[in-house]
Amino acid sequence: MKGRIGLIDVDGHRFPNFALMRMSAYHKSHGDNVEWAVPAKTYDIVAASKIFTFSPDFDYSGINTHKMIKGGTGYDIGSRLPKEIEESTAMDYSLYPQYQFSIQFFSRGCIRHCPFCLVREKEGYITPVTPVNLNPLGKHIEVLDNNFFANPAWHDAIEYLLSAKQKVNLHGVDVRIMDEEQAYWLNRLPLYKSIHIAWDFPQLDLTEKLREVIRYIKPYKLMCYVLVGFNSTIEEDMYRIERLRELKIKPFVMPYRDFGNNHVPTQYEKDLAQYVNKPMIFKSCTFAEFSPRKGFKCEYYLNNKTKVL
Repeated sequence: MKGRIGLIDVDGHRFPNFALMRMSAYHKSHGDNVEWAVPAKTYDIVAASKIFTFSPDFDYSGINTHKMIKGGTGYDIGSRLPKEIEESTAMDYSLYPQYQFSIQFFSRGCIRHCPFCLVREKEGYITPVTPVNLNPLGKHIEVLDNNFFANPAWHDAIEYLLSAKQKVNLHGVDVRIMDEEQAYWLNRLPLYKSIHIAWDFPQLDLTEKLREVIRYIKPYKLMCYVLVGFNSTIEEDMYRIERLRELKIKPFVMPYRDFGNNHVPTQYEKDLAQYVNKPMIFKSCTFAEFSPRKGFKCEYYLNNKTKVL
């Protein structure tokens, strides 16, 4: 008898949920009926995934099921898919027809143990994983590895991506370990968007390392996340942003969100993100000149640093 499986993407459908696509593909391959869970229907299993702790929880009051499964970091950092699903490479991209790209991991975990990040706690030290199936309708590949070149099998990953003959969006490249060989292969990849790097620690001055990197990779190919709100001062935030501007690398401000959702981004952090993350604004004025609201200019933050943080 076919099972009735209901799925819930608690975070919304702003990006395909990797775990739910794997679960759906597995159950469909075993003849089960799978759909997004709706009230008034009864399901044998309802599986809900929540990635972010700050996402509002789903209202389960109208969901009828014999078995409820709640997983994802937003519910339980230790949650895992059943072994038989984890070992499968099947993906049900039909759940998210609005996204015509593939999601891919070549490794899980990380070599770092950053205090603001849960990857090491959740996934452990970096290890290679078997790539999953690509989206048959996909036009590019989103590579979600946390630290792409820290993967001991990164050469295999590069070979895979080149043979796929699709554009690639790399989400996690650690500039601290990048060398000339890695830069050579990055330049060989057909990029869909900028290569994502990060300058999270203000105490670590990456200026000279970034100068080295842009000897091999054109700066317009790089986008650098700048973490703010986690043990950084306004001076340290502005230093990183302005060094990136000078190097012609695009900065992207990421206000810190903690696992317990106790730290809410301040108005300063939100205004800084609005200023930096909108290229037309970032190029047209200084942060001091930026006016996010009528009658307010961000020079206030620069003149009242001790009051803001």
